[in-house]
Amino acid sequence: MTIRVTMTVNGEPLTADDVWEGESLLHVLRERLGLPGSKNACEQGECGSCTVLLGGEVVCACLVGAGQAEGADIVTVEGLGDGEQLATIQQTFVAAGAVQCGFCTPGLLITAFDLLNRDPDPSDATIREALAGNLCRCTGYEKILDAVRLAAERAR
Repeated sequence: MTIRVTMTVNGEPLTADDVWEGESLLHVLRERLGLPGSKNACEQGECGSCTVLLGGEVVCACLVGAGQAEGADIVTVEGLGDGEQLATIQQTFVAAGAVQCGFCTPGLLITAFDLLNRDPDPSDATIREALAGNLCRCTGYEKILDAVRLAAERAR
């Protein structure tokens, strides 16, 4: 059985047809809607590479059934900036050298973006707690923390 899923992604109304009822939101975003920013890594909600905002909540898109996104507002890493203008958090990841292989970066960006919207001046402990669900295999996380601190500083 297939379904049609209509949602707003990065401010744009989009529809995916012939979606298998067990298909993940991640698969729909990447393969059906052409938004490859959210990465497909563990498919178990353990790494955070597929993190998106679904109705304002941080979720692992690999764990969300596509049908659960019906009518929802979704923000992916592609939607953080404004056209060619990167969002502040994206700019600070570049400035701090927080991007290495880049596989974890989309999920970290979404998570950090959400954190800074909820808490514009987070403590180091708060940053670490917020990012705990996002695994990076390349860094010791210090440059990632620097990037979030820099984004908070720029927002002040």
